[in-house]
Amino acid sequence: MGIGGFLGGLGTLLEKLGELAEKGEALRRTGELHGATPEGKELHGIYGFSVKVGLGDDEVKVEPFGNIHKDERTGQTVVDEVREPLVDVFEERDHVLVVAELPGVGEEDIQLELADDILTITASRGDKRYQKEILLPAAFLAEKMSRTCRNGILEVRFRR
Repeated sequence: MGIGGFLGGLGTLLEKLGELAEKGEALRRTGELHGATPEGKELHGIYGFSVKVGLGDDEVKVEPFGNIHKDERTGQTVVDEVREPLVDVFEERDHVLVVAELPGVGEEDIQLELADDILTITASRGDKRYQKEILLPAAFLAEKMSRTCRNGILEVRFRR
């Protein structure tokens, strides 16, 4: 792709973000990669992002998810066995709601750890492994936390 193609793609992206900002919507894209390491080990990469614009403020939020990331030490792209789930945090008047997408796991497969204002979600079933640290808008006590999980959608509610 030449510079013209890149700039055209960038223009299309900016146009789409403008439309999202006007409507207060979100854009989400996902994909999968299959391959093998030089040692012959099978790789299964999941990647995606969610862009949220105009949802109560003018801030653009880009939230990546999946198990493909750049190694900070080497700068190389790596595929982890543990996936980072897509997570949304909603602040309501009387509670904070955390919603995480964990396809393929049930409530019994999920562990939650709360330390002040950081919630750590860990889940595992078969070859499905997830982990994510979420910064909450305030510190909460574990007694104020409740959770449900249906069809791979985890909801964690913190009462204020």
